[in-house]
Amino acid sequence: MNILPANKNVTYKHRRKLVSLIVLFIVTILGIYTKFYSGFADEWVNNSLGGVFYVIFWCQVIHFIWPDSSPFKVSLLVLLATCTIEFTQLSHLAVLESIRKTFPGRALIGNSFTIDDFWYYIAGAFIAWGIQYSIQNGIKLKK
Repeated sequence: MNILPANKNVTYKHRRKLVSLIVLFIVTILGIYTKFYSGFADEWVNNSLGGVFYVIFWCQVIHFIWPDSSPFKVSLLVLLATCTIEFTQLSHLAVLESIRKTFPGRALIGNSFTIDDFWYYIAGAFIAWGIQYSIQNGIKLKK
């Protein structure tokens, strides 16, 4: 099944960007949903699973802007940045606390340090690498 336009005027880079945009949309919806989910294992979904989607989201943003970027390098960069942000949760500076009082602030920089979150970030980076690797190599095969 080919969801991409067959128009020869559409470059492969544009096709990759389109697929990245679709993935970005889906991941954004899933990530936001984890913050509002209530049901079985809701505490885990609200506080941990979202970390997977967070990393995938930022990887897809970078791949959308720079579609030829290395999936491995982007995943590693986002993983390192996300881990750094996790460590900032140990800080209770007034400026950070004021940001954390808002939903976007909590969603972007978090509000509590949890060592187990690193496993979710690693999983997200691995999944993001796989997605982008598939997008780049899958579209190359259709040339």
